[in-house]
Amino acid sequence: MSSLLSLAIWTPIVFGAVLLALGRDEHARVVRWIALIGALAGLLVTLPLYGGFQTGTAAMQFVEKAVWIERFNINYHLGVDGISFWFVPLTAFITVIVVLASWESITERVNQYMGAFLILSGLMIGVFTALDGMLFYVFFEATLIPMYLIIGIWGGPNKIYAAFKFFLYTLLGSLLMLIALIYLYNQSGGSFDIAAWHKMPLSSTAQTLLFFAFFAAFAVKVPMWPVHTWLPDVHVEAPTGGSAVLAAIMLKLGAYGFLRFSLPIAPDASREWAWLMIALSLVAVIYVGLVAMVQKDMKKLVAYSSVAHMGFVTLGFFIFNDLGVSGGLVQMIAHGFVSGAMFLSIGVLYDRVHSREIAAYGGVVNTMPNFTAFALLFAMANCGLPGTAGFVGEWMVILGAVKANFWIGLAAATALIFGAAYTLWMFKRVYLGPVGNSHVKELTDIGSREFLILSLLAIAVLAMGLYPRPFTDVMDASVAELLKHVALQKLN
Repeated sequence: MSSLLSLAIWTPIVFGAVLLALGRDEHARVVRWIALIGALAGLLVTLPLYGGFQTGTAAMQFVEKAVWIERFNINYHLGVDGISFWFVPLTAFITVIVVLASWESITERVNQYMGAFLILSGLMIGVFTALDGMLFYVFFEATLIPMYLIIGIWGGPNKIYAAFKFFLYTLLGSLLMLIALIYLYNQSGGSFDIAAWHKMPLSSTAQTLLFFAFFAAFAVKVPMWPVHTWLPDVHVEAPTGGSAVLAAIMLKLGAYGFLRFSLPIAPDASREWAWLMIALSLVAVIYVGLVAMVQKDMKKLVAYSSVAHMGFVTLGFFIFNDLGVSGGLVQMIAHGFVSGAMFLSIGVLYDRVHSREIAAYGGVVNTMPNFTAFALLFAMANCGLPGTAGFVGEWMVILGAVKANFWIGLAAATALIFGAAYTLWMFKRVYLGPVGNSHVKELTDIGSREFLILSLLAIAVLAMGLYPRPFTDVMDASVAELLKHVALQKLN
């Protein structure tokens, strides 16, 4: 049991490395099957984690520790608690979906494309499970490389611009985090143990500087307004699989960082600057929701929608009550399913018509009724319809916000209206009404592979919406422990 997390990290990475060694596209069929086997193996090794996870405790579980760089006391130290647990199987699940979704659409350098995704999957799981500050940083930064290549090689016409923008934005923010990690290493007497950092007494000034150093790295990754401008460009240029993984998993790395570093290491600064985080989150929820309404490109609309939905996450974290933090975590998982499904649905249309413009469609329901049924479910989940995954987290955050301050809760609740407006407005123009043009008239409905992909996501969206308790039960004890920790004064 103790090596399960290592298996979850290294199984997809090893399969990815094997794929990179396979070479030319004449082996594309074999490559796809190896990629699928690797992704499924990566998912299977995460399943025993749920059976062995003990609820009701905030302690780290499945802990592994080995010396890595002895001179600097850097350890290969892994573990999960209720906060990080669900992101391990979620990452593995989305990887399987993306491999299946890219089965026919990627025809060049297939081995490199699939290999990059599998390696990226392992690295992201490494971020969620690292308990050593430097190990976290290595995994956190390493995720940039495969995603940069995925955008820059298989992206759209402006792929190089988008890839550079993605890389520079996220790298520059992370440099300040590295300085913060080195400072904590020195202050703790030469330890990179994140749990030890949580217990360190730090002055008010030190906490504030650390808070903003972490903010620089994590806010860009979420992304929070106003450092969100890279996301729409990247989504528009990225291949469908890249957009799905970026929205479903990579954005969560930043939000997770706030819970693992900012709140427990700088609790006083987190409380002091909570007003700023709440304000930026509400701007994301309201203003970016309005920006989404005027988009003509489907991918751009869903990209802005992601910024608005992630605003709920950071809002929930900084209202400092159990409903808010748990709701933010649930929203992260739900957004992984829903946004991934939205981008993959757009990919289904793009593969057939080669356009993401809303105006290029109209009346898709007439030629693709089965696909439209799935698209309607995912659109409703994106609106936050009760009974779908999109509702649970947002509702918990709104309840938590009202508990903290009625006006903050009211402002957050307006996002449900904006979310319904831009999502249904897009759905109406793309799917409903008479057939829009000859391209739509010639469309063929989804095949068995696409049906399988969308069915798996539909089951996930409905299961989480109808019975969220398995998710909340896992996180309750860890959230309570975090809030108790943040509530204590740590000033000298």
